Amino acid sequence: MLLNWTVMILYNYFSAVFVGPGYVPLGWTPEKSQDCMYLQYCKVCQSYKAPRSHHCRKCNRCVMKMDHHCPWINNCCGYQNHASFTLFLLLAPLGCIHASFIFIMTMYTQLYNRISFGWSSVKIDMSAAKRDPRPIIPFGLSAFAASLFALGLALGTTIAVGMLFIIQMKVILTNKTSIESWIEEKAKDRIQYYQTGETFIFPYDMGSKWKNFRQVFTWSGIPEGDGLDWPVRDGCHQYSLTIEQLKQKADKRVRSVRYRAIEDYSGVCCPVTKGVKTFFTTPCTEEPRIALSKGDLILATRGLKHWMYGEKILISAADGGIRERGWFPRKCVEKCQYDSETDQPVDGEKKSK
Repeated sequence: MLLNWTVMILYNYFSAVFVGPGYVPLGWTPEKSQDCMYLQYCKVCQSYKAPRSHHCRKCNRCVMKMDHHCPWINNCCGYQNHASFTLFLLLAPLGCIHASFIFIMTMYTQLYNRISFGWSSVKIDMSAAKRDPRPIIPFGLSAFAASLFALGLALGTTIAVGMLFIIQMKVILTNKTSIESWIEEKAKDRIQYYQTGETFIFPYDMGSKWKNFRQVFTWSGIPEGDGLDWPVRDGCHQYSLTIEQLKQKADKRVRSVRYRAIEDYSGVCCPVTKGVKTFFTTPCTEEPRIALSKGDLILATRGLKHWMYGEKILISAADGGIRERGWFPRKCVEKCQYDSETDQPVDGEKKSK
């Protein structure tokens, strides 16, 4: 049974690694040219981002139905390998539970044969069993320590990977990805912030958990569709989600605040020279840091108490400029009084004459 768990776990793991998530073809455009207005354009891949696809900075490609980039498989979890990755998350805890049961029963039976109960003390003799027959495999102090350590690993893996499996199943049963769940939350925040009165309905939820489940898991092992076109629920547009993404992107640009660098920053994860609080409150994320030179302009979109996230303007945005995105210490920048691109005050301040 343990060999069976091992084979199934490794099969799904390597399937998730080598099959990959599936990438949007380079130079892809929708069949109808007028549909380009509903899509974002990826400058790196030189193509439009298909519905449900996102650009992965680690893979350097636009990934179809991207859920997240997983360091365990050194690849993205997406359209083609979502099922294999989720099965791996299911089978790994099941195998560890089986192994934990074996470890617990082994240690219990072996210790039971070595415990001596006295009037005032309990003694454990690990040198040999008190009862015959002797075990086929010697069980000494080193074996007990190894079994205890392996039990801890098995239980830890069961809890950690099991939680990831639960998270994945929640998004699969609603036919979403982790990124799309975040987009839906931001849509609600945007509607509430501007009081537009509109209602955002996630277009890919088929209305049935079984139908949503079948979008990922099939008997053939090949997910439904081609990764570019997706069925939508009644009353929704084929590009409802991408239109919402464009609205959020425009809102992000409107609410961004321009800052100017007043100190140099090398881009290290935990800068020692920027203060103790900055050092110990570095963001726990895989998102990059950006190096700053005095005088650089940055458009900040979000931030923490001692850190900010934004885009460093390298070339004028009107010329199709390139931007570097990442975290930087808050103490290295100061807010610009006016936005030089629009000549408008930031944060609703009135422009002086």
